[in-house]
Amino acid sequence: MTLTKTLMAAVAATALFVSAGGASAEIQSRTIKFAAQNSKGHPQVTGMERFAEIVKEKSDGKIAVKLFPGGTLGGDVQTLSALQGGIVEMSVMNAGLLSGTVKEFGVVDLPFLFGTPEEADAVMDGPVGTALTERLPANRLVGLGFWELGFRHLTNDRHAVKSVGEVAGLKIRTVQSAVPIAMFNALGANAVPLPYPELYSALETGTVDGQENPLSNIVNAKFTEVQKYLTLTGHQYNPQVVLVSKTFWDKLDADEQALLRDAANEARDYQRKVSRDANAGFLADIKASGMEVTELTPEELEGFRAAVQPVVAQFRDQIGGETVDAVAAELKRLRGTQ
Repeated sequence: MTLTKTLMAAVAATALFVSAGGASAEIQSRTIKFAAQNSKGHPQVTGMERFAEIVKEKSDGKIAVKLFPGGTLGGDVQTLSALQGGIVEMSVMNAGLLSGTVKEFGVVDLPFLFGTPEEADAVMDGPVGTALTERLPANRLVGLGFWELGFRHLTNDRHAVKSVGEVAGLKIRTVQSAVPIAMFNALGANAVPLPYPELYSALETGTVDGQENPLSNIVNAKFTEVQKYLTLTGHQYNPQVVLVSKTFWDKLDADEQALLRDAANEARDYQRKVSRDANAGFLADIKASGMEVTELTPEELEGFRAAVQPVVAQFRDQIGGETVDAVAAELKRLRGTQ
């Protein structure tokens, strides 16, 4: 065999070896079911759509993200179980809903915790958020970061609420999480935890008098049709956690995992901007619908803060004092009050 032919054969053999050895690093054709509770047009779903576009682009069309908004695959609790079982590949939901799985996630549900969305970003994108997501794989979940839902406000169909005393006796739907339930019971309401897909019907039939959600949800879910009064309490800020089933995650190679992480982070920045830019428009839409909007004075708002302070003490040990203190320390640092 000539030297030229020998070299050609060696190159061909090397190419074959590299091809065979590198096959696992190639992006595989996959379909990801991505479920959420809000409907098309909501900033949460807009973020999901952007994520799907980025994944399609980065994978050259090999990974298809199929969206299931509007609770079509079940409520949050059902979806979380499906994620852990590997039936659904991805979801995005209120981070506090994970408190039943990882107790430390309950910290984000504490009332009046964050003062601004930017504070929440800094905490959730930093060491605190990282420490929380690192607890997920042991519970068959993987966290890809935090998007936003926004500050929650109170609505009802009985009367305008301008003080804590006017919350007393109202049947208020809350998310299926311990801290929000305790918070509204502390305000004198009768907290009724219900899956989000059941909420409109519960309001329409009078099963509950009211609910608490960000402005985007109030508009997107058409709660303006079945509620008369909105009080801008801002009592809780909802970081949204982007989740992947660990069963599915473990089937991906390092390149595919990196692709999904990068896409989630890129979509996060887009989703947060869309959500925050739209907020003023949502309030205008609510006012245009005929709902009566109450903006609390600082003194009135302080009444709400004082009423729910015992909830923080109640859940400190249950959540974990170390986690609560870590968030408090980070917020002090951000506010320059250390």
